Amino acid sequence: MQKNSRFITILHLCSFLILLYSLSMIVPFLIGFIYQESSYIPFLFTFFLSFSIGAAGWKATSQSDKTLQARDGFIVVVLFWVIFSAISTMPFYIDSRLEMSFTDALFEGISGITTTGASVLDNIDNLPKSILYYRAQLNFLGGLGIIVLAVAVMPFLGIGGAKLYQSEMPGPMKEEKLTPRLADTARNLWVIYSGLALCCCVSYYLAGMNWFDALCHSLSTVSLGGFSTHGNSLGFYNNPAIELVGGVYSILAAVNFTLYYIAISQRNINAIFSNSEFRFFFLALSLVISGTCIELYRTDTFSAYGALVHGFFQAASIMTDNGLGAGDYPSWPAHIVLLLLGASYFGGCVGSTCGGIKAMRFLLLYRQGNREVNQLIHPNGIFLTKVSGQSVSDRVMQSVWSLFFFYIFFACLFVWGLMVIGHDFTTAFGTVAACINNMGVGYGDTASGFGTLKDPAKWLMCMAMLFGRLEIFPILVVFSRSFWRY
Repeated sequence: MQKNSRFITILHLCSFLILLYSLSMIVPFLIGFIYQESSYIPFLFTFFLSFSIGAAGWKATSQSDKTLQARDGFIVVVLFWVIFSAISTMPFYIDSRLEMSFTDALFEGISGITTTGASVLDNIDNLPKSILYYRAQLNFLGGLGIIVLAVAVMPFLGIGGAKLYQSEMPGPMKEEKLTPRLADTARNLWVIYSGLALCCCVSYYLAGMNWFDALCHSLSTVSLGGFSTHGNSLGFYNNPAIELVGGVYSILAAVNFTLYYIAISQRNINAIFSNSEFRFFFLALSLVISGTCIELYRTDTFSAYGALVHGFFQAASIMTDNGLGAGDYPSWPAHIVLLLLGASYFGGCVGSTCGGIKAMRFLLLYRQGNREVNQLIHPNGIFLTKVSGQSVSDRVMQSVWSLFFFYIFFACLFVWGLMVIGHDFTTAFGTVAACINNMGVGYGDTASGFGTLKDPAKWLMCMAMLFGRLEIFPILVVFSRSFWRY
């Protein structure tokens, strides 16, 4: 009886999330209607279908006992991304003008909602504006996670949202909250997130974009999603000011959003600069940007000015897993590309919209390594791993090491899988880095787009994108045999 009650509660919550997500189809529908595009029909159909399913499921389970156990959050999160990926696929698949197979539409939908930004579409410049906006909107909604938005109204459902929030938010220290009430936390995150997007939009416009392009690129930039309104991404504009804006906001979006809240509430920006993870991230980012700029100039790829502009933007974009491109990046010397692909595994800060393993985990691993060196030198000494003056528990370190192992293991497994399917190693390595890190810029055969992948490879990379977005563990937990034992 308890098992059935929990299942009904999960169905009730998922129905509400579907109902909520269906509303997002209204905006691209209105854009298509305003521009008198026939492509607005798929959004209208998707809205009615998902709204009807969500409303029916919510109504049928509204009398259930709202009891949700701690581990049920993992089920809801995994179902959330699977269901929302399916809904996100529908407008691409239904629109006959796109002529997309179900595999391509699914890849594009998952890439958008997971903020990967890897696209299988050709001739992006001539796509309907409603589709162009929709792709950017997918990035934006997936960036901070629609679940966090749902948590803001969770009291309306009568279900505590803490475990759901912890399952969704990235990082090893998930229990930290901005405010005592989780609903307030979610609202504050979305206000900061939306405010950053607004500032980014204005900045792009002042740098030379039209308002529509500025809006779409701002949504994909602050979400670190990487979808663009042009096939050549920001390289289309050949404008250093636009690349500067893209690079700066990529970095801003890779900072822990809780630090922004603290800095605003305390009116003290030192809350950001005094944070250990931020300083470590900024140091690593500075080294990668400097190395990229120096090598671009040393190899005569660009002049000194071009090396600074393109090196700063592309290094910031790829390391933060944004994925916007410029300067014909795939044609750069291989050792520079390898540096940036490796940096994409580093990512940004915990609590940001970036992908990758995250700076906090690398910081903890680095300090744990130093601890082991000191322990070998002084076997009888007592050494602690500390962050911001506080010791880190062995439980946290175990989770960090476990995530690191599984992340690298699955990355290697995906690379091997692509090679078994028939792709060369360069393509496999670059494509997996793009997908599992939610970075979106391929290499080798996928440098100009992911439509060159074979269909089985696209399905495999859909899995990689979901693994990267959920940081692996929620998926492993749900598919674990012990999870289903009572």
